[in-house]
Amino acid sequence: MTQKTALLFAGQGAQYAGMGKDLAEGFPSLHHWLEESRALLGYDLPAVSFNGPEEELKKTENAQPAIFLVSWLALQLLKERAPGFSFQAAAGLSLGELTALTAAGVFAFQDGLKIARQRGRFMQEACELTHGGMAAVLGLDPEKTRAVCAEAEVEVANLNCPGQIVISGETEKIARACQLAKSAGAKRAVALPVAGAYHSRLMAGARPKVQAMLAAVPINIPAVAVISNVTARPHTTPNQIAERLVEQVTSEVRWEDSMRYLLEQGFTRFIELGPGTTLCGFLKRIDPRTQSFNIADRASLEATVRGLQS
Repeated sequence: MTQKTALLFAGQGAQYAGMGKDLAEGFPSLHHWLEESRALLGYDLPAVSFNGPEEELKKTENAQPAIFLVSWLALQLLKERAPGFSFQAAAGLSLGELTALTAAGVFAFQDGLKIARQRGRFMQEACELTHGGMAAVLGLDPEKTRAVCAEAEVEVANLNCPGQIVISGETEKIARACQLAKSAGAKRAVALPVAGAYHSRLMAGARPKVQAMLAAVPINIPAVAVISNVTARPHTTPNQIAERLVEQVTSEVRWEDSMRYLLEQGFTRFIELGPGTTLCGFLKRIDPRTQSFNIADRASLEATVRGLQS
């Protein structure tokens, strides 16, 4: 029986100066994508991704399109190096959901990249108008974490995997929530180095801008199932895709539920595309029996190709 394969796409926070450089230098077939990105955006995004500086890459308006681009390059190389390869579903963490939708043919590459850049810019603007932050809460169950959030007046942002939840809100309230979480039994509760309170009501200013942007872009029906961060179920119609992407800006990311849905559907092989191995790590915590690969550089590409052939 053919193994069911899902692609996973990295979200913001996975970026690092140098990402994608090894792939671009090793495969001339990628160069037209790099040139196209420069022409589309009007600046040298690959240079920011490959060379930094880190401070420039960390800006949301650069990090989001850069991760999108590197993830897309990894997908193109997977198709090139493993002819006949197919996948039956895709999912992505926050920004990565946009990449997953593009991989499934919902958006053209050109539109997906421009959306990533604009989405990043709109979120950056929302960050600058608010004083927000995020924290990782480790070792506390969702019910207790929600109680902590309610008391501190912050929100759950990401339900990543068993034992790891990210919370989001105003900076001073996040500090209080961390103290409350520790008192409630969390192993750790640590502030994250982010520009703002993503996936919380503090991002509300970005929603109408994202909505207007998506209204001007062609949206196709996905060629394979793409799992929504908001519902942890597959996207359906083009209108619903746009609605969920707008909601996603302020809603919690139900990543663990999304992975459990795919596992229930019989998916046993997962390939993380883009910088880092965070999503593979989450998956191992959700179900250690799954087979997972990642493609972030030439070494991981070759390892994945060998793994798919075995």
